[in-house]
Amino acid sequence: MKNHHALRAVSVLALFLAVPVLAKVTTFSAHLSGRSEVPARETQATGQAKFDLSADGSILKFRVTTGAIENVTSAAIYLGSPSENGEAVAMLYGPVAPGGGRKSGVLAVGALASTNLVGPLAGRPIADLVAEMEAGRAYVNILTDDGSGGADEKPGDFSSGEIRGQIR
Repeated sequence: MKNHHALRAVSVLALFLAVPVLAKVTTFSAHLSGRSEVPARETQATGQAKFDLSADGSILKFRVTTGAIENVTSAAIYLGSPSENGEAVAMLYGPVAPGGGRKSGVLAVGALASTNLVGPLAGRPIADLVAEMEAGRAYVNILTDDGSGGADEKPGDFSSGEIRGQIR
């Protein structure tokens, strides 16, 4: 009888060891539009940003896609509420030269670690950025520039931001 119980215990233990441990993945996203800019922009451009935090909380993977946007020069995470413009804390794309033409589809894919943080989060852990995202105090902003004339005149030339979205 003792062998039967021992065999059952080993079987149960083997089952637990064979089943992979499923780590909780924390995911955030942002829908980007001109209406979310401060001030709002008249543009047909759209975008999406998705973020997945690694199981150990040290890496924030991202994917940014766009549609109907021209002359993207940069994309970044900024700190700020929906009604305010803040300071950049992590670059997602660029900066690149103005006048790059139409962009649709995947703009940027990558991963952020604490060494990628700039501005008010420079030298701080990714956990600090994640806390800002969880609190609704972070957004993605995509800037455009056609390389001619004044800034912020028309779609494809909004150097202070053409599309934006709060990270949730």
